Amino acid sequence: MNIGESASRPPLVLAITGASGAVYATRLLEMLLRSGRDVHLTISPSGAAVIKQELGIAIDPERPDLTKLLPADLAEQLGRVTCHHHDDFMSPIASGSFLTGGMVVCPCSGSTLSGIAHAASMNLIQRAADVHLKEHRKLILVPRETPLSVLQIENMHRAAQAGAVILPAMPGWYHGVKSVHDLIDFVVARILDQLEVPHELMRRWGTP
Repeated sequence: MNIGESASRPPLVLAITGASGAVYATRLLEMLLRSGRDVHLTISPSGAAVIKQELGIAIDPERPDLTKLLPADLAEQLGRVTCHHHDDFMSPIASGSFLTGGMVVCPCSGSTLSGIAHAASMNLIQRAADVHLKEHRKLILVPRETPLSVLQIENMHRAAQAGAVILPAMPGWYHGVKSVHDLIDFVVARILDQLEVPHELMRRWGTP
């Protein structure tokens, strides 16, 4: 699929929340832009705090400077990203009438998981996720927590029953791991597969 074909598809929604694993989100955003997809991005304040803690990058979640998060060669693609304040319920992604190709919450914090599992809609991220569930669109939740409490497991079960894909950040080791970047790309590759976004991030099982 070339960029022109990919760009004709509905946009994707990416929400970054306050769980550990900010690098998964930035790599995913990078790969979505490299594939030519339009992205609606929302970052929670806790998500911005984790980005600063883990990546050493200070960003404003209300007006994130994406040049700090993405490789310089993607500068011309930044126009494909529409940023939304995490409390803006007037955002298009708060309504089922706005068509998307799916949503990813990456990483997905425990509080966000709980809000989604119980349809709390306390912020735009939870509301947009609720919209994807009620419209029967792809919703991918990427928790990164260990160990898990019974309550967190129950919330994952509840979300899965409602139609969400629970895709924990649990990298595999069978694809010729040589660096931590290979482990990051394994998780991102599995997310891209769920979104049906072509990529060549990892060697698949049984291939040379």
